[in-house]
Amino acid sequence: MTDKIKQAITDFVKGGDNSDTKLLNKVLHKDFRVTSNHFMGTPGVTIIEREKYLANVRDGVFGGLPRIMTIENIDVSETIASVKLRLESAENHFISYNTLVLDTDNEWKIINNLAVVSQKARL
Repeated sequence: MTDKIKQAITDFVKGGDNSDTKLLNKVLHKDFRVTSNHFMGTPGVTIIEREKYLANVRDGVFGGLPRIMTIENIDVSETIASVKLRLESAENHFISYNTLVLDTDNEWKIINNLAVVSQKARL
């Protein structure tokens, strides 16, 4: 079971890194959303719905930079799972908590991405 969860998370990260909305469509639940506190320095909580997220990836607003991914934790309870990731790109550090559900097609889908993104210090 955890192999399929790891694959969904890997596809999510690769989809973002490569601006591959087809791959993202495969692993994102229809009710997917990104939730971020202090997103890119803005005050408060920002919520980005699935279609807006995919449009931002397609248009180059998000993604397009390869990241190093480390899965720190996977917690599974029957048909739900939580995955904590650390990601690093040339520009940013990410801590990402992802919630997955075992969807009606018996595939693990990401339904929520709760992320903290911080810019790397520039020299």
